[in-house]
Amino acid sequence: MDSLTQACLGAAIGGTVLGRRLGRKAIIAGAALGTLPDLDVVIDYGDAVADYTYHRGFSHSLFILAALALSLTLLARAGERWRRVTPPIGTLRWGLLFGGCLLTHPLLDAFTTYGTQLWWPLATPPVSWHSIFIIDPLFTLPLLVGIVAALIKGDSPRLLGWGLTLACFYLTFAVAAQNTITARIAPSLASLGLDEAPRLVQPTPFNTLLWRVTVVEDGTYYEGVVSLFDGQTPLALTQLPRGAEWEDTALATAAGQRLQWFAGPFLRYRTEERQGTAKLIATDLRLGTPGYHMFNFTLAERRGDDWYPIDSERVAGARPDRTAFVSLFQRLFEPQASTCLSLEDRQAQCLVPRTPP
Repeated sequence: MDSLTQACLGAAIGGTVLGRRLGRKAIIAGAALGTLPDLDVVIDYGDAVADYTYHRGFSHSLFILAALALSLTLLARAGERWRRVTPPIGTLRWGLLFGGCLLTHPLLDAFTTYGTQLWWPLATPPVSWHSIFIIDPLFTLPLLVGIVAALIKGDSPRLLGWGLTLACFYLTFAVAAQNTITARIAPSLASLGLDEAPRLVQPTPFNTLLWRVTVVEDGTYYEGVVSLFDGQTPLALTQLPRGAEWEDTALATAAGQRLQWFAGPFLRYRTEERQGTAKLIATDLRLGTPGYHMFNFTLAERRGDDWYPIDSERVAGARPDRTAFVSLFQRLFEPQASTCLSLEDRQAQCLVPRTPP
């Protein structure tokens, strides 16, 4: 999630656990602890793909953060004994403060699509449950309201507790909505022969009512949008080329292999002339929407008849404008199962199941 949300989550936990003892200090300490894992963004890992895929790595590991929380708990408890604090806060509450603020950060990140390396240093792919958009005001707002009220009053753990409860309820709703959409589209995918293909069901920006469906099959991928209000309307998918003919060339580079480990099959490849040289570019299809993919990386360049790996660089993608967001809002309430997404690729093929689910 975004840094504001993580700080709010940490602040709400800090104020709930130790607000009565430490007042505003507990809220401030919680906000700092909740933001701490994201400080890895200042590390330069060498090139664009490395920076992209090593973020949310060691600093988001449950092993590392649990060890850090335990160390901070023991230090705080030792400080209490040295200063002879009476009555002491105690090991349990210090543990709840440090453990709660630090460990909830990567767990919340795992609910987004970007992915979080919860089990670092194990070489397992990042964990991503795709249940909530990276910025969602309805999750953040209850936390923020409780924090502002607590800062004004100086001590309001009950309001902070209500903020945490509402945020958790919203996250539960997001997971339930995702499962509903996944079950709803299954008959449509089966009708199209895509029931075994890798798929991704994730919310569109800033909400959990309209969901994006991405399906990958060999050299193509499919995109669709489903609203919770669509009922049993069949899923419409837009078929797009994935550039699979360039996949072997991409995987011959270390950056290409790292991207595949990070994003799985949800990658698209293309070539493009940049600065007078042909470049091979990989796009992470998980983040953004068709025509508005934010994470594109150069992997290799052509010299003569061969491709050679290069230090990857990020290529800026088109950013959605007001029209794109208005279109998504309209789609939320107006089912258009037979209408393809608005795409730059004019040759995209729209597929609709032959029989309604």
